[in-house]
Amino acid sequence: MRKVLYPLLAFVTLISSWNISIEVFDISKFILPSPNDVAKVLFADFYSLSTALLATLKITFIALLAAVASGVSLALAFSVWRSFELTFYPFAVILQVTPIVSVAPLVLIWVGIDHVDRALVIIAWLAAFFPILANMSAGLRAVDKTLSDLFTLYGANRWQRFWQLSMPTAMPYLLASLKVSGGLALIGAVVAEFVAGSGGSSGLAWRILEAGNRLQVEKMFAGLILLSVSGVAIFYGFTMLEWTVLRRRRL
Repeated sequence: MRKVLYPLLAFVTLISSWNISIEVFDISKFILPSPNDVAKVLFADFYSLSTALLATLKITFIALLAAVASGVSLALAFSVWRSFELTFYPFAVILQVTPIVSVAPLVLIWVGIDHVDRALVIIAWLAAFFPILANMSAGLRAVDKTLSDLFTLYGANRWQRFWQLSMPTAMPYLLASLKVSGGLALIGAVVAEFVAGSGGSSGLAWRILEAGNRLQVEKMFAGLILLSVSGVAIFYGFTMLEWTVLRRRRL
């Protein structure tokens, strides 16, 4: 009960403080609109904003799926060939530490303005890829030595080791990484849309940028609220998936 009550009280306090601050300090709506103004715009333009949000979420989940496929595959290769890991893991780290904002314009140029959606997926994938790889690699290395020796004693082959030992051990790590990479994929998609600008982008980030150019600050806040709610939904959606999968394993 407290997990719901405390955040709800904090939310009500935040909205009240926001509204009171505008009244007390007489803040212009071009700087900080009132919650009521934002709510009006959110309801009035909900169809266009939600349509744009769906476009952003489509890019997000395609990129996340690509990050899971590539991250898990590469982690498996690292676990099998140590020399392969020593050779290529530093390049994965370079991808992680390089700011997405600096890479995004290059990706758009290389892919071409005629394939904006493809470029957006690549940029969002870059943001989501490394946590999957790092956590999956850690999970595969966390296999209990005693259990590994037991599998050797019973003559288990490579596939039996993977499906019955390595994958069950790595699953909690993979599920935990999804909670991080899901949000990062959304951030990557938004950054990519900002960089793409009007070059064929139809996502919510472009709507926010368009509203900013027109000084429609209320619409900017409405778009930000939708993005925030989507990010929270992604996080708790994967949290529920993690709880469900691990609970079934414990039964």
